[in-house]
Amino acid sequence: MARILITGASDGLGRELAYALAGQGHRLLVHGRDAGRLAEVAERTGAEAHRADLASLAEVRRLAASVEGPLDVLVNNAAVGFGPPGEARQFSADGHELRFAVNYLAPYLLTRLLLPRLTAAAREGAPAREGGAARIVNVASAGQRTVDLDDLMARGYDGTEAYRRAKLALIAHSFDLAEELAGTGVTVNCLHPATLMPTTMVRQARSGQMDTMEQGLRATLRLVVDPTLAGVTGRYFDGQREARAREQAYDRAFRTRLRELTDSLVGLPS
Repeated sequence: MARILITGASDGLGRELAYALAGQGHRLLVHGRDAGRLAEVAERTGAEAHRADLASLAEVRRLAASVEGPLDVLVNNAAVGFGPPGEARQFSADGHELRFAVNYLAPYLLTRLLLPRLTAAAREGAPAREGGAARIVNVASAGQRTVDLDDLMARGYDGTEAYRRAKLALIAHSFDLAEELAGTGVTVNCLHPATLMPTTMVRQARSGQMDTMEQGLRATLRLVVDPTLAGVTGRYFDGQREARAREQAYDRAFRTRLRELTDSLVGLPS
């Protein structure tokens, strides 16, 4: 059975994913910001609980440092949604636009810091582990907008647009990292799990529901454990169907510049 870290596991899709994976016998590390809800999930699943506010890069680093031993799967699920209509621009503890910080900078930094644990798992356990290679699964969105590298902090702010730009950046990072990790035994994929599931962020945005939680759960669970996807990397999925992301995500020059800017923002060497 795999050892899996799920961010944003105290609510919504992350919580349902934790319940499903625990039911399959996997060993879980669950992250959340709300200590009470996180404790409930950890108790029900027998998981290790890791509380952190991903709006702080220092707490992202603390979260990464608290993970010990090889890690088979990292699911970057935590996110801040659109917010209610007309909400003013918000900032992270580090002064970055909040949705860009939580939905992109945090998973970028967490993934970078945990790569040694993922590559160790790929080296040590892949032949015996169901599903083969170690995996990184980034929960993105079909709602994507072009990223302006000269305006990463969204001066002309709209919550929906800020969310969508952050998700496009996460998809571009997924493709970039998949190429970087080719041959290491670590795969990187991203997905739009479902549209407007009944989650807290959707209710806050007052968007109304379209798809069920079960639809999103099935799509995400597939990328985490399906053995037929063991060698699949650098792909974007819309639900359970491989799809095409916004074209900017495939632009290597854009991805290189985005990576350089991101490393500077999170304090990593280029």
